[in-house]
Amino acid sequence: MAWTDLALRLVDRFLGAAAMLDTARAFLIDPPGREQSYYSAFSPRLKHGDAPILKVQRWLEETDGRSFDLAGLVEQSGLEERTFLRRFQKATGLTTTDYAQRLRVGHARELLQQGELMGDQVAWEVGYTDPGAFRKVFARIVGLTPAEYRRRFRTRA
Repeated sequence: MAWTDLALRLVDRFLGAAAMLDTARAFLIDPPGREQSYYSAFSPRLKHGDAPILKVQRWLEETDGRSFDLAGLVEQSGLEERTFLRRFQKATGLTTTDYAQRLRVGHARELLQQGELMGDQVAWEVGYTDPGAFRKVFARIVGLTPAEYRRRFRTRA
């Protein structure tokens, strides 16, 4: 998309910001400086060679991170809690909480794109009991609120 950024910057330079924004709207593209993180999906590290951690990762993915409970994760791994936490972070690059949040947000993105559930229902569906906390986590990870994400990426009218 570099060519669209270049074209819009040239329009901005020679015709002004208003003309650049009108041009971007006419071509249905974001003005330069758009955020790429809106489009990136969570891709966990799975080739780390730590079998107990991989087992927990697969279990978390099967449940979309909904049933996140540290005691349950430790039990799944068969390790001591401190050992599990240290090895999980070393293998994945994330804490267990961050990992589960990213899985939940990934599932929420799919639900928001489908557009069938309301925002609070999406929060409940992905395992959050507090919709406000869900909105904060979603905005921190994606860079958009759930409502903004739905407006931008909804697949059905």
